[in-house]
Amino acid sequence: MIDIKILREDLEGIREGLAKKKFECDLDRLLELDKQRREAVALAEEKRAAQKAANQAMAKLPKGSDEFQAKLKEMKVLAGEVKELESASKEVNEQWKSVLLTIPNVPHESVPVGKNETDNQQIDTWGDVDALVSEHAVAHYDIPWFEQKIDFPRGVKVTGAGFPFYVGDMARLVRALIQFFLNEAAAGGYEEVLAPLVVNEASATATGQLPDKEGQMYSDQNENLYLIPTAEVPVTNFFRDEILEEKELPVNRCAYTPCFRREAGSWGKEVRGLNRLHQFDKVELVKWVHPEKSYEELEGLRKDAESLLQKLELPYRVLLICSGDIGFPHAKQYDLEVWAGGQKRWLEVSSCSNFTDFQARRANIRFRPQGGKPEVVHTLNGSALAIPRVLAAILENNLQEDGRVRVPKVLQPLYGGEFIG
Repeated sequence: MIDIKILREDLEGIREGLAKKKFECDLDRLLELDKQRREAVALAEEKRAAQKAANQAMAKLPKGSDEFQAKLKEMKVLAGEVKELESASKEVNEQWKSVLLTIPNVPHESVPVGKNETDNQQIDTWGDVDALVSEHAVAHYDIPWFEQKIDFPRGVKVTGAGFPFYVGDMARLVRALIQFFLNEAAAGGYEEVLAPLVVNEASATATGQLPDKEGQMYSDQNENLYLIPTAEVPVTNFFRDEILEEKELPVNRCAYTPCFRREAGSWGKEVRGLNRLHQFDKVELVKWVHPEKSYEELEGLRKDAESLLQKLELPYRVLLICSGDIGFPHAKQYDLEVWAGGQKRWLEVSSCSNFTDFQARRANIRFRPQGGKPEVVHTLNGSALAIPRVLAAILENNLQEDGRVRVPKVLQPLYGGEFIG
C-alpha cells in the first residue's frame, strides 16, 4: 500500500502519478476517512484521559460521599462515551483500510505513459532469429507428435481445459528446465526455498493479488485459502511482520512451484497449445532490498532472467511496460518475450518488477538500519522462467527436418539426450 504520510503531503503528485495507471481509485474518499480516523482516535484519547482523571479524583474522595457518587456517575458516563468512540474509531479505521487497499502503487518516473500494451517500449533485443530459428519451424501444436507428448485431451478428461499431461520425453524436458533454472539461480546467489502452494487471505493481500485479482485465483471457500498464481506470493510473505537487519540485505530467494491461474482464454492462436494454461510450472526470483538500491537491483534481476534465455539460445526482446499496462502493485516492470519461430510471434516468458515499499508496507516487512528506527524494505520479483512458453519456443525453433527437436546444449546433460521425438 502507498505511504499515507506521502499522500497527505503530496496529494497532487500522487494523483498525477496514479492517473497514468488504468486502475480507478478515490483519493478524496481515502483522505476524508483518514481525517475522520485521526479525529476519532484523538477524541477517544481525550475521553480516556478524562476518565483517568476522574478515576484518580474519585480515589481521593471518601467512599459513599456525595462527591464520590458524582464522580462515579461521571466515570460511568465517560466509560460509555469511550466505548462508543472506540467502536466508531474501529469502524472508520476498517473503512479507511478497505479504501487504502484499492489504491495502486505509483509508477516510477521512468515508466513510459501509455494506455495499453501497444504503448510498451521495446528497449533491447538479443539473438539472430535467422541463425537461431530452424528453417523447418512450425507452431509447436502442429508438430505431428505434439499431443502424444503433451496430452491435452486427457487433461481435459481428468481436470478440464488448460491442465495438460506431460508424457515421457516431454516430462523429462520440463524437469530438466526446472533443474537448469534452479541451478542457475543458485549459482547467481539466490537461496532456494520450497514453498507452500496454498496461501491465506493475508498473504494474497500483502502481495497485491487481493483485492485486485480475485477472479483470476482458484480458491477454497471453506477455509478461505487460495492456490498460488506464482511463487512470489508465499515467498514474499516469508518475512511478513518481521524486521530484518540492514546487514542482511539484500535477501535473494528462488523457488520452483506449479502456478494456478483462472484467466486463461478459450479460443484462437493466442491460447492454443502451451501459449496459455491454467496450471503451469515456473521458477521465481524474489528480492528484499534496501530502498536506495531497489532500481539497481531491478536491472540485475532482469539480467539474471535474460542470461537464461541466452544460454538456451532463444532470441528475445525486452519491453519496458507502460503506465496503462503495468500491474496494480508495480512501480516499474520489464517483460521478456521469446521469439517463437513457428508461430512467428513473441511470447512473454518473464516479468521482472520493482514493487518499491508497496508490498512490504502491506506485509509489514521492515529492516533496522544500524542505530536507527525500522524502515520498510523494497521487494522485487522476476520469472526465471515460466516453463510452457519457453518450451513452446524450444520446440518450434529447434525443429529438425526429420521431425525431431534438438534439445538446447545446456539442457542435454540434465535431459539425458540430444533430441526429442
